[in-house]
Formats: sequence, C-alpha cells, structure tokens
Amino acid sequence: MRQADEVIREAMLRELNRGGQVFFLHNRVQSIYKRASALQKLVPEGRFGVAHGQMPDKQLEEVMFDFITGKHNILVSTSIIESGLDIPRANTIIIERADTFGLADLYQLRGRVGRSHVRAYAYLLTPPETMMTPDAVKRLAVIQEYSSLGQGFRIAMRDMEIRGAGNILGTSQSGHVAQVGYEMYLDLLEQAIQELKGENAPPKIDPEIRLKLEAYIPEDYVPETQQRMNLYKRLSRAESDSEIDDTEEEIFDLYGKAPLQVTQLLQVMRIRLAMKEARILRLDYNGQDLVLTFDQETPVRPESLVIWAQRDSRVRLAPGDRLKFRVGQTDAQSRISQCFELIRDLGGNSAGIPAFH
Repeated sequence: MRQADEVIREAMLRELNRGGQVFFLHNRVQSIYKRASALQKLVPEGRFGVAHGQMPDKQLEEVMFDFITGKHNILVSTSIIESGLDIPRANTIIIERADTFGLADLYQLRGRVGRSHVRAYAYLLTPPETMMTPDAVKRLAVIQEYSSLGQGFRIAMRDMEIRGAGNILGTSQSGHVAQVGYEMYLDLLEQAIQELKGENAPPKIDPEIRLKLEAYIPEDYVPETQQRMNLYKRLSRAESDSEIDDTEEEIFDLYGKAPLQVTQLLQVMRIRLAMKEARILRLDYNGQDLVLTFDQETPVRPESLVIWAQRDSRVRLAPGDRLKFRVGQTDAQSRISQCFELIRDLGGNSAGIPAFH
C-alpha cells in the first residue's frame, strides 16, 4: 500500500470509531516527534503518545502506561513495540516504510495487533514499487501471501519462543524452557530422542572465536537496538552459508554499503560454521599463532595432525587438544583468510592435513 495521508487518516478513524487503539510505527528516533506532530494535525480526534528506546526508562514507562490504560489511543513508536506488548484494544498497526523491514520483523510487528476477538488490521506503507528494491518487493509479497490464520509456521515458532512454549509435551514444560532457553530446550529434546532411537550423535557445539579484530554492527549503521539484536540472533542461528548470505543481502539492502566491522562479522560467522563442521571448540589469535582447540568428537584424526606437525614447521601440537598454526603478526583480513583456509580444509579433509601445507 502506497503511503498517503488520506489512507492513514481513514485507518486511524476506523479504529478510533470502534473504541480501539492504533500503533503507528515510525522507525527513526531523530524525526519521530516531528512525525507525531504532523499526525496530530492529520487526525486531531486522536490522543497521541510517543515511545522510543532512547527515552529515559521512567518516561517510557509512563507513556506505555498511558497507552495501556487508554489515556492515549494512538501510539507513535519505533520498533521498540516489536515484542512484549499485549494490548487487546490495539487492533490497527500502521507501519511506515515497511519496505525497510525484514520479513521476520514484519511478521512480529503484525502480531502486535489481533490479540483479542476483534478483527485487526495491519497497513504497510511503502513508496512506489519502482522506488523499492526487488528484495523488498518480494518480502512484501510474502507477508501478503501468508496473511491468513495458520500461515507462517516459522514465525509462529519464533513467537512461541518469545512468549513461552507452554505445555508442548502434555505435562507443563514451560519451567524447563524458561531455565535453559527455547533453542537449547529443543536441542536437548532432539538429543534425547536420538538416544532413545540408539542414534548416538555427538552434541552440538558452540564455537568461540577470538581473533583480535572488530566484528560487530555499529550503532550508526543500524541505529535501532532491537534491529541489531535480531540480526545478531539470525547470524548466530545460521546453519549454512546460504542463511548467512541471505542475511547479508538483507543488511545491504536495508542499510547500504556495510562498514568494515560488519563485513568482518559476516566472515567470522562463516568461519564459525566451518568450525562446527570440524568440531573445533575455540579459535584464538595470540599475536603470532592461530590456536585451535578441538572437541573430543572431532572427525580430524590425531595421528594425521602429528604427521602434519612433523612435516610443517608452522604447526605445533599443544596440551588440551590444541593445535598452533604460526601466521606471525598479520592484519585482520589476512588472519581471516588464513582461518578460512585452515579450518575449511580441516573440516573437509578426514586426514586432517590441509591441502595448502
């Protein structure tokens, strides 16, 4: 839906006239008060409040309390409302520049309304299609396609994680989920089922990487804290290079050319996937060596590592299932490249001797 003042006014008045409340999402803190003022002039019948993540906690709490109790019936906010709110009377959400949000975020935001028996409406405001990227058009098409009840199973699972899984196995399990986290709970459940079937697969590992380089998402590149957390979460959960590629494409699509810190973060997450394949628990750089710590279930054979160390002066074996590979004092990009070569070859070579030795 293309952005137009008459559409916004009509949508807001329809909700207010039936005694409901409206979320208006404007995801830019710098201009949110100006936007709220313009909306107040457009819909003078409304009682407006403004909420964003940079407000003092007490002030934010007061605004949300006023909205929940009905003092405000229109809340202009950033994506801070994405999770944690359950307001039955709020059954219309208007998302400005919906083309700049990821698919998962749109599903989550759309889920802020429709929490009661009242029919809910979600308006996605966008520029003309010719001004949107092809990926943004695809995302909006998907959100429209899965608009009926029962659709979007993956997003429903994510919502279940946020709100609690409840008694998914008959006897109430929510306490266990709350203690270990939903993702970990599913991993433990899967492992228990495999053991009952006689499939003794090794447990999943969560590699640590300490390469002494800048790998993060800067605030001035992705200003909203919730958006940054969502991106970190998606990258950490990625199980394949293609999932990281999809996230990378979305980041570039929404925020433009990435700074060095983001590029290096994406590279580090790809290294992490390779470490999982080779079952390498930890990767350190001590200023001279790349230090790899292997899991006991690693497919890399210890005897082949001994042979490799005898052949290559850069390789040393150390106590604690560790291997040191001398790279010297190198820049960050060189360290990343050498990590890729070293770990990918170890993961894909059952002999454990990288091809570039």
